[in-house]
Amino acid sequence: MFEYFPDNYIWSLGVAATLNSGGCIDEVDRACRPIRELARQGSDVGTREFMASWQAVAGQLESQADEAAAAGHPRTAGQKYFRAAAYLCQAERMQSAKDPDRRQVYQHCLDLLERSFELVDPATSRVAVPFEGTTLPAYFTRASHPDGTPAPTVIMWNGLDSTKEHMYTSGWPAEMAARGISTLMVDCPGSGEALRFQDLKARVTTEDWATACVDYLETREDVDNARVGLVGWSLGGFYVPRAAAFEKRLALAVAWGANHNWGEVQKARLEREGENPVPHYWEHVLWVWGHDDVPSFIEAAAAVHLDGVVERITCPFLVTHGSNDRQIDVKYAHRSYEQAVGSPRRELRVFTPDEGATEHIGLDHLPHVGSYIADWVEDVFTAPATEGTP
Repeated sequence: MFEYFPDNYIWSLGVAATLNSGGCIDEVDRACRPIRELARQGSDVGTREFMASWQAVAGQLESQADEAAAAGHPRTAGQKYFRAAAYLCQAERMQSAKDPDRRQVYQHCLDLLERSFELVDPATSRVAVPFEGTTLPAYFTRASHPDGTPAPTVIMWNGLDSTKEHMYTSGWPAEMAARGISTLMVDCPGSGEALRFQDLKARVTTEDWATACVDYLETREDVDNARVGLVGWSLGGFYVPRAAAFEKRLALAVAWGANHNWGEVQKARLEREGENPVPHYWEHVLWVWGHDDVPSFIEAAAAVHLDGVVERITCPFLVTHGSNDRQIDVKYAHRSYEQAVGSPRRELRVFTPDEGATEHIGLDHLPHVGSYIADWVEDVFTAPATEGTP
């Protein structure tokens, strides 16, 4: 992995993710250069300075976008709003859960991205998935079929610290649309707007979210209800297999980075084994899962595993993983694959250092792992009914 901050894995991973999700190397360098010395003091120190430095570059881009829009250049404006939103999205992810500015920064990111949709991506719109008396905020990127037929659709879920904005800026929904497949990007409980604005916490029974998402898609005339899949990265590697085991309307499932026994990983992290995904780690997980202290969280997290669960998956199931994932050991990918004996088309793809995409969810070469998954989804959706379906 390209490590801009050689002594700081978490910050370097954020840089790599941004550069693989539409960021420009000059802009990212200008955001990072002023904070290089702070990075040597650890991931938790200097996160507010991290935010300020990235905000400065995002603010410059936003001003340029405003000027371009006023001059009648909507494409230039939309591209700059997009990158400004991407930088704010990454910087906000690094902040303490208790930072009083997080909500404001995140809302600014949402506003910038919606301006970008209006100017350069009208196929993407904001939608709301009804869920337990409230809604799950989401984006829907609609694939256009010239004959007007409904499109196959993938539901996309994030992980512990990502948001639907990270999903969108990754470029993966655009890749799916180019293949004739729509994407519903959802902030599930414990993530994005669902957590920040509605205080919805993560839970083990992720099939509840899957049912809500499929129910919503069945109300849309532009969705082929027989071809709805579910993809999730990072902690989504637990969320998705768990949901697919119980929500039988799903036509496929993808663990974009396995997470077979996340509770076990948390115990190891207490012993400082493996890398954390974000600064202020324990504060973050308590926020996401709704616990007051680490011991109660660790006790509850013991239920976050897929033993006895993936065996129930009866749709095509893909597991991808990086062989050098420093957060989640590759052994968990093998475990999910080996136990998914009920899937009629189970596949495991491990990415190696010589090809890239070997870090967590392939953030070091996101387009490589993303295109592999996109091709697999396309193949499953276009396979004859007797292939890869229960």
